[in-house]
Amino acid sequence: MARQYATYYLGDEYFGVEVKQVQEVLRYQEMTRVPLSSPVIRGLINLRGQIVLAVDLRRRLGLPDRPEGTLPMNVVLQTDDGAVSLLVDRIGDVITVADEDFELPPENLRGVSREIVRGVFKLDGALLLVVDPARVLDFERRAETLAA
Repeated sequence: MARQYATYYLGDEYFGVEVKQVQEVLRYQEMTRVPLSSPVIRGLINLRGQIVLAVDLRRRLGLPDRPEGTLPMNVVLQTDDGAVSLLVDRIGDVITVADEDFELPPENLRGVSREIVRGVFKLDGALLLVVDPARVLDFERRAETLAA
């Protein structure tokens, strides 16, 4: 069986999320800051009347912030808790890959990346890291557990 993935980049890293979870892809949207929130949460965006949490994937993965003046793109996902925007550097294509080509994350993938990457697909000239949106959003539960 084959699956389709919406792809995007953080720096030179190539990531993807299943197309069926993607609501839409947008250019930069103005955000309202959320006081006292995790640094991973960049703010809230108003998407045609729907309030959407914007999560900075660079910060979630512990990568350096985007260079000054560089605006992120939004990959808006539909989750069990509603819509969430993942802030990424740039958008790739929708690609189709065969399930049998799916592999577990490589051993050299460490830290937070290992937690949120469900697996990989080896493509011609690239390694597609498949992100699990539920794990990306799990930073809130983890912070609550640490605070308790």
